[in-house]
Amino acid sequence: MVDLDFVRAVAGGGLHLAVFATTRPDGSIQASLVNAGVIDDPVDGTPGVAIVAIGGSAKLSNLRRTGIATVVFTHGYQWASVSGVVRLIGPDDGGDTDLDLPEVIRSVFRAAGGDHEDWDEFDRVMAADRRCAVFVRADRISSNSGAGG
Repeated sequence: MVDLDFVRAVAGGGLHLAVFATTRPDGSIQASLVNAGVIDDPVDGTPGVAIVAIGGSAKLSNLRRTGIATVVFTHGYQWASVSGVVRLIGPDDGGDTDLDLPEVIRSVFRAAGGDHEDWDEFDRVMAADRRCAVFVRADRISSNSGAGG
């Protein structure tokens, strides 16, 4: 089992902001700032981190092609990076699961430090944006505190 305690601490300390990196078709890195949280994959229970991505985004296109990503959290001078295989669960991906998509997206949002006053409205916006939950399996953890490498 992967130990994500340090990752969780850095993520929470940095308001769950992270750099999410994928690879473009030309091999260059596509990186964006996202909210992310430590959470287990709802299909197989493997530990990792997750984000909610807007449908049609470059990151989703890249993830569908490569199937891997890296997420880097920082808090002050501490950092933690999680890299691994991704699972996409959204209206355009992951149709082979019996999961409740709105609840999956809510769980990722909460893991990334989010809360909402009107979950019905939240679900409506997520559906309209064709949002997708992206789970990054913690195949490799790098950090400056000895959490892995």
